Parts: sequence; C-alpha cells; structure tokens
Amino acid sequence: MAADKVLVFGATGPAGICLLRELLFRNHPTIAYVRNPSKIPTELSANPLLEIAKGELDDVEALSFAVAKSCIILSLLGPSSTSLTTLPDPSIYSDFYARLFPLMRQHGKKRIMAMSTPSAGQPEDRFHILMALMVLLVRFIARKAYQAMRGIANVFKEQAQGLDWIVYRIAGIPGASDEDGWRKGRESGGVHAGYVGDGTWGLTTNRSALARWLVDAVEDEEGMRNWIGKLPAVSGLSASKVKTT
Repeated sequence: MAADKVLVFGATGPAGICLLRELLFRNHPTIAYVRNPSKIPTELSANPLLEIAKGELDDVEALSFAVAKSCIILSLLGPSSTSLTTLPDPSIYSDFYARLFPLMRQHGKKRIMAMSTPSAGQPEDRFHILMALMVLLVRFIARKAYQAMRGIANVFKEQAQGLDWIVYRIAGIPGASDEDGWRKGRESGGVHAGYVGDGTWGLTTNRSALARWLVDAVEDEEGMRNWIGKLPAVSGLSASKVKTT
C-alpha cells in the first residue's frame, strides 16, 4: 500500500476545495476524506491524483484505512460561517482528533496540521483590539463554536504527544473556490505565521493563499520545524509585502 498521499479533512468547504486545487496543481497524490463526495467539483474528482474516501468522523475503520495511506494530514475541520450558531456539539472536533491520534501512532504517521482560530489564545499573543472584540462577540453569540475552537487547541496540547503537530489559527478566510478565483487568490499575496498583535498579523487570509502556504509546508518539512507543537496565528500578506529571494 502506497503511503505517500496527503490526507485532507474538511475538503468539501470553500477552503478545502482551494486546498485540493493547490495540491493537485502541484502534483501531490491526495486523499479527500469526506462525508459527501458530490460536493467535490467534477474537474477535481476526475483527477487521477485524487482519491475520495467516504466516511464519517467517528468511523474508525475508514479513518484507519485513510491514515495508513498518508504521509501528512492537513485538516480544515471547524464550524463554517453558516453553522457558528447552530453547532450541536462543541466536542465534535476534539473528539475526532482524540480518535485520530492513536491511528496515526498505530500506522507510524507523525505530521499533522490542523485549523483553529485566535479564540484559542496563546501566551505569545499580544492585545489586538479588533481581535479582542471579535473573540468576545463569538464567545457570546456562538458559544459552542468558541468552545469547539478552544477544544481543538486543547486536545492537541493534551493528547498529541509524539506527533509533529501544528495548529494554525486563522480568523477571516475570504476568497472564491472556483478555478479562476483560486488562481487569482493564490497570487494575491503570501501568508504570515506569527502571533496575534505581533505587528504583522492581520484579520484575514485569502483561502487560496492559505492553501498555497499549507502545501508549501507539506513540501518544506524542515522549514516548518520551528512551529511543531505550537499554535501560530496565520494571516495574509499583500503581494507588495511578500519577501522574494
């Protein structure tokens, strides 16, 4: 069984579609673990580099089969903008990762990057008035989503021992997921990884730029080592601010 595929969770949302486009554009064999395969655009599902695995988040057998064939896991799981106030159970994602970690150890897989938000504050964060107001708003209007994002951060800190994990925290992720929008978005600028209030961090990250950054991380394992076991706050950089070498 080949074990060189990038395993993607959250592949059917707009950011997930952008990530699939980026992975396939850069010729990475990919597994999209999804509940509803019909949500993946046909031009992607027809790509021979993409394997679509249908399964639920609590289907341990299906998860194990997908993990066994992977070399790294990229997760965009989290409440969508439409489910912020309707999320039924804030532990759905932390429970999923608690099931996933033993499977990764069982199959000898170490690398995973998962999404959270600045609601999961870190000691390195500094005060940022707009972010503070946004977190306060989410905490009181969408409390279960707030708890879910903090739960993701906590389950990695408490249960991901021995894994090379990075939890990247994002705020707003605008941008289109169709092919034209993805192509324009990936060239719109770079991505800054740091901490809230560090002077460069901002409130938004284009979905396609985020996808490009994630695939850069797949390809540059050594360059990401400084972030292992940490929770960087990620945001977009305008094209004029992207460093070139």
